[in-house]
Amino acid sequence: MSNQKHGKRYNDDFRKMVVDLYCSGQTVRELSSEYGVSEVTIYAWIKKFNPVELEDGSSVTPDDYANMQKEMFKLQQENEIFKKSYGHIREKVNDTNVIEIINQEKEHYPVHTLCDVLGVPRSTYYQSLTTSISKRKLENQQLTKEIIRIYADSKQRYGAPKIHHLLVVAGYRVSLKRVQRLMKKANIKSITTKKFRPTPSKEKVVERENILERDFETKTINEKWVGDITYIHTLKHGWCYLASVLDLHTRKIVGYSFGRTMTTDLISTALQNANETQQPKEGLIFHSDLGSQYTSDEFANLIETFNMTHSFSYKGSPYDNACIESFHAILKKEEVNHVQYLDEYSAKIALFQYIEGWYNRKRIHGSINYMTPQEAENFCRNAG
Repeated sequence: MSNQKHGKRYNDDFRKMVVDLYCSGQTVRELSSEYGVSEVTIYAWIKKFNPVELEDGSSVTPDDYANMQKEMFKLQQENEIFKKSYGHIREKVNDTNVIEIINQEKEHYPVHTLCDVLGVPRSTYYQSLTTSISKRKLENQQLTKEIIRIYADSKQRYGAPKIHHLLVVAGYRVSLKRVQRLMKKANIKSITTKKFRPTPSKEKVVERENILERDFETKTINEKWVGDITYIHTLKHGWCYLASVLDLHTRKIVGYSFGRTMTTDLISTALQNANETQQPKEGLIFHSDLGSQYTSDEFANLIETFNMTHSFSYKGSPYDNACIESFHAILKKEEVNHVQYLDEYSAKIALFQYIEGWYNRKRIHGSINYMTPQEAENFCRNAG
């Protein structure tokens, strides 16, 4: 089917957040790569939400212009410092040390450029490569380098099993035990930890119909969604709340909303964002717990407006909504428990980066054949 028909849709919250990130220092290229939006589209959002016209008719943000000036000045200073000091320093460093640096950087810069800049004859460098190193040691060095790259790319969240999977996918013939051994030697391990989560006070609730009945199996996207609210602490504003909507087929977070109050408006915004982005067909099942926000008349009207069917967990049965509970647990273990957020806005930025930049687009899931949620959705749309 055509790209136009299946082109990804974005709500205003998403667009404004991308522009905010641009204004805070991230480049358009970085944002395009991180969130899967074309550079042309991001530039259009910048012009719409933060336009600054220049004399030549083009537009940039003041932050962007200031950052360019700052970077140019910094580069000039660094260049002058290097020229003045390197000649003196080079006399005190032997060729072996410099060759080590060349080996570390040769994937990023041409060898001949590195040799010229660092003052090592190319013949000296290439001669050093003949030094014999065991095949196993070379393999371990390469594997460790790739393990560290994957580990860093996951922001230290991946452990040995997922790193092992990605190495195998990349063509490496390596066992899980070897990966574990090399990670231990490199002193790296997953940062994920468990932490206390506050629980709301007990309320009297009335049972509602449980249509889902823990049947989490699906045939395609936008068939069954689940929603829930979780707590996020900030220094300035205390407890804030994240309402999330997850597609059971792809494990993708298709909608979410963050704020300082746990209201019906919070969960309604999350569902509205999901509906606007995904535009599901009539009859989708939306499942939630029996929280007062989800059982309110206001939310019931929204469900009816979207032609969805509302399913509810049984009283005191958290496993009825296990998938969205699992997402919030992952969010806490991989992101929230390692950060102290200053206020609501700083937490909102961090959650946007985690959900849109990491979880949906980069984090592989064993339950969907080690694809990312976005890859799983793209596969369904293309297959359709």
